[in-house]
Amino acid sequence: MQAVEISAYGAPEVLRLGERPVPVAGAGEVLIRVSASGVNRPDVLQRTGNYPVPPGASDIPGLEVAGVIESGDAAAMAQAGLKAGDRVCALVAGGGYAQWCVAPVGQCLPVPEGLDDIAAASLPETFFTVWSNVFDRGRLQAGETLLVQGGTSGIGVTAIQMAKALGARVIATAGSDDKCAACLKLGADHAINYKTQDFVAAVAELTGKRGVDVVLDMVAGSYVSREIECLAEDGRLVIIAVQGGVKAEFNAGLVLRRRLTITGSTLRPRPVAFKAAIAASLRARVWPLLAEGRIQPVIHQVFPAAQAAAAHTLMESNQHVGKLVLSWA
Repeated sequence: MQAVEISAYGAPEVLRLGERPVPVAGAGEVLIRVSASGVNRPDVLQRTGNYPVPPGASDIPGLEVAGVIESGDAAAMAQAGLKAGDRVCALVAGGGYAQWCVAPVGQCLPVPEGLDDIAAASLPETFFTVWSNVFDRGRLQAGETLLVQGGTSGIGVTAIQMAKALGARVIATAGSDDKCAACLKLGADHAINYKTQDFVAAVAELTGKRGVDVVLDMVAGSYVSREIECLAEDGRLVIIAVQGGVKAEFNAGLVLRRRLTITGSTLRPRPVAFKAAIAASLRARVWPLLAEGRIQPVIHQVFPAAQAAAAHTLMESNQHVGKLVLSWA
């Protein structure tokens, strides 16, 4: 099969199309004939040598795919209501940038009604991540307010739509007026241009100085102290990436007085059972919203798989709104 390989750690040009053996599905797994592969920020980190591959995972980048189940563990598939020939999308720990990919049965979800494989391939990584962090760890409830940092990223567009569809109020930040307009179009109640506005002051004004209930943060670093100022009493700060650095200094007194929670997580190294539980929640709570069109995939651009380097270059430019996808058609 063809697969996109990391020939050496470095710039996007190190991504090369190569030949690999077709992987073999083991117990509890399926083999998917891949139509499309999602591109995500962790893929960029892996390419630059800053995101080690978990033990046992493929060294081929790519954390989400969509396609057709070719074969696999028949008993596990039957238990999950799947069979060979079904169209699915799947979250994987690696190996997604390839024409064939092995995935745990529990991390496969049927392609939502009305979506093609390109759209379906854009779903798993961000939907699993947002559900796990905003709703499980952050405990966002209907009627509460969520602040999304980076509202036009793949994570951002998912968090805005999912939170709104499930009854929350959403404030998003973005780095340009055009991106702020995109956040509003996706359903955010308010959007803050962090390059021209102080998001702490803006949040205080928008919430009548109450603050927000949950912050979804992909920056960390110096943002942490400012986000703590944005939180309401009993608020929760959830950190899912550290693009602004791993060290932060903040007012611990605010954490005490407002009974705040600071938490975070990474998804890739978690066990299959953990991810399967997220998949079950998504299938029950979110997949119907996709089928109804209340949540929609946001795809900025589709690249032929051979142009994976161009997709990474665009991702690193931060000029995109939504997801980037590789096509194997």
